[in-house]
Amino acid sequence: KGQREDWFSSDFILVMSGIAVLSLLAFVIVELYVAEHPIVDLRAFRNVSFTSGNVIMFVAFFNLLGSIVLLPLYAQILLGYTATLAGLVLSPGGVATLLTMPVVGKLIEKQNPKYLLALGVMVCAFSTRQMAGFSLGADFSSLMLPRIYLGIGMGFLFIPLTTLTLSSIPKPQMGNATSIYNLLRNLGGSFGVAFSTTMFARRAQVHQSHLTEQLTGYDQAFRSAIDLGRSVLPGRGVPEGAAEGLTMKMIYAQTVRQATAMGFNDAFWILSVLMACVLPLLLLMRRPDHQNGSPPSGH
Repeated sequence: KGQREDWFSSDFILVMSGIAVLSLLAFVIVELYVAEHPIVDLRAFRNVSFTSGNVIMFVAFFNLLGSIVLLPLYAQILLGYTATLAGLVLSPGGVATLLTMPVVGKLIEKQNPKYLLALGVMVCAFSTRQMAGFSLGADFSSLMLPRIYLGIGMGFLFIPLTTLTLSSIPKPQMGNATSIYNLLRNLGGSFGVAFSTTMFARRAQVHQSHLTEQLTGYDQAFRSAIDLGRSVLPGRGVPEGAAEGLTMKMIYAQTVRQATAMGFNDAFWILSVLMACVLPLLLLMRRPDHQNGSPPSGH
C-alpha cells in the first residue's frame, strides 16, 4: 500500500503515521509513569544486556525475513523459476538451521556464548552480502548456497542470543522480558519484509532511470545494438520496417531486467550492512552465570 501511494506523499499515510507515533508515545508514558501494574514493563530496557540483545534479535529477523522474501522474487521475476522451484531454493536454509542448532546447544556449554553469537552475526551478514552479488546468469546452486549460509548463521545466533539476552533478567520478570523479546523478534520480521520490498522497488526505479538515460543516439553501444538489430532481424522473418522498433523493445526489456536485478542487489546489500552494524552490541552483553542455568528459549 505504501509503495502504491508513494509513502509520505499520501495524506492518509501521513495521518496514520502521526496517529501511530502519538499512540506509541502515549503507551510508553502510561506504562512507565501511570500504570501501577503495566501490561508491558518497559523498565526491563534499563538492563543494557537485555536491550542490546533485543536490538540484535530485531535486526536478525529483519535480515532473515527480508532476504527470504526477496530471494524467491529474484528467482521468479528474473530467472523464470516456478513457485515450486523458488521454494526449493529456500528450503535447504531451514534444514541447515535445524541441523546447526543442536550442535550450538552442545557448544554453548563449553564456549563463551558471545563467540558463537559473533560467528552467527557475521555469517548472516556474509550470506546477504553474497546475495547482493547475484547476476542474471545465476544458477540454482548460486541462489541456494547463500540461503544455506543464512540458515547456519541463524542456527549459531538464536540460542546464544537468547541465553545472553535473558540470563541477566530476574526470574520474577522473566515472563515480561520473554514477551518483549518475542514481540521484537516478530516486529523485526514484519519491518524487514516491508522495508526490503519497498527498498527493492525504489532502487530498481532509480537504476532504470539511470540506465535509460544512456539509451541515446550518442551512446556507441546503443547505436551498435540498433544497427545489429536492423541487420539480423530481417533475416529471421521480421519486416525491415519493424526491425528497429523491435530492437528498441528488446533493449528496453533488457534494461528493465538489469535495473530490477540491481534493485534486488541494493536491497540485499543494505540488509547485510544492517546485520554487520549490530556486531559491536555484543560488547555490551554480559556472559551468563552458568550456575543459574540457561533462560527459557523464548520461542
